[in-house]
Amino acid sequence: MKKLTILLLGFALMAIPARGQGDIIPDSVRQLLNTATTQTYQSQMSLSLVGAQGYAIQQNRSLQNASLEVKKAHAQRWQTIAAMLPQVDGTLGYTNMCGYEIDFGGLSRAMLPYFNANLTASVGLNGQAIIGALLNNIAIDMQDITREKTEDDLRANVTKNYVAVLVMEDIIQLLDSSLKNVESLSQQTQRMAEVGTVEQTQADQIQVRVNTLRNQVNATKRNLQLSYNALRVLLNIDPSVELQLTTTLDQILSSEKTLALLLEDFNMDNNYNYQLLGKNVELAKKNVQMAGWAYGPTVSAYYQYSYRKDFGEGGFSMSPPNTVGVSVSVPLWSSGKRAAGVTEKKIALQEAQNTFAETTDNLKIQYSQLRYNLVNAYETYLTEHENILVTTRVMQNVSNKYNWGAASSLELTNASNDLIAAQSSYVNAVMELVNAQVELANFLNNK
Repeated sequence: MKKLTILLLGFALMAIPARGQGDIIPDSVRQLLNTATTQTYQSQMSLSLVGAQGYAIQQNRSLQNASLEVKKAHAQRWQTIAAMLPQVDGTLGYTNMCGYEIDFGGLSRAMLPYFNANLTASVGLNGQAIIGALLNNIAIDMQDITREKTEDDLRANVTKNYVAVLVMEDIIQLLDSSLKNVESLSQQTQRMAEVGTVEQTQADQIQVRVNTLRNQVNATKRNLQLSYNALRVLLNIDPSVELQLTTTLDQILSSEKTLALLLEDFNMDNNYNYQLLGKNVELAKKNVQMAGWAYGPTVSAYYQYSYRKDFGEGGFSMSPPNTVGVSVSVPLWSSGKRAAGVTEKKIALQEAQNTFAETTDNLKIQYSQLRYNLVNAYETYLTEHENILVTTRVMQNVSNKYNWGAASSLELTNASNDLIAAQSSYVNAVMELVNAQVELANFLNNK
């Protein structure tokens, strides 16, 4: 009967306004903190995950630089090819000897001022120039592969930050609901402590839970803003733009997507690292050929047209107007320099082939490890997803029991701690699953 009387008295006191005791941050300071973390947006953008990836590919400057590197490689190739094509140069000149006279055996002759024009066309060709053009083709292929790899990395980073935003929003909703519940219990307990039906210590313990949950909510909100800002950087949009993400977390973390990745066959030719190392071996082979062509001849040809106009009488020119020449240059002796160059390139080729073979074996092992990581991450995600649902229900049940006097403040504290721990584990599990999906998709070159 005594316990029933105390319980009824406690419920009667619920209508009395609480003092708000235990809020350790003054209202003015809390208002200032809220103002500092509140973002004012001028416009709004709604993006699905695929839409965000496509927008980032169009706007991201790192990817733009990768595309510029491909164009630069094309320009370098044309420079190499153009060097093997005819080169034409022209000169114009005016010469005045300032009245100087030359003596030919007692016969004096004035040196007249004159105008001259020369046109020279030349072409030179050797084996090293041809191999150089082929090297540029390989360089273009490598830059193109690098650009595609950069594009995939960008998609992966967008996915990770997109999911980070979604999971933070879910956690904030969960913690906000728990915080409101515990705040209500704290107010009720404080009223009961004021009239002596419960110890003040019990009210203080509940207030500690309120402060802990409130800090957790605020920290998660700040992390949410960090994730939004990281996504804005990848999308290259202004901070004043409010992002609305339309793809749900369940759609991204669906079991069908995970199963499809696990069942996809590994085609090594699609792997970017394999492609780059293959091109590196081709490059090493061409370098050996180029070093060998150092023994080859260089064939050159030229045509020159000369025109001269003397100002005055008696002018003459000893230069023919048309000149044609062909030459062949053959290296004869370099004291072993060319031979050492060929040996160096052959060693570099062996190193590239060894690296290629080692990487080929490692890629097979890496594929198995990435599949294992995805299976493990998905199982962990399912477990933690269930755990957070269970801890949420437990928190609600303990709160209800505490409200009816059937649970202690210690039980409420433990339930709150379990909820916060489950929240942290859930976030980690989601991010690990996303990382595992992205890494395997990139490894398989799955768009």
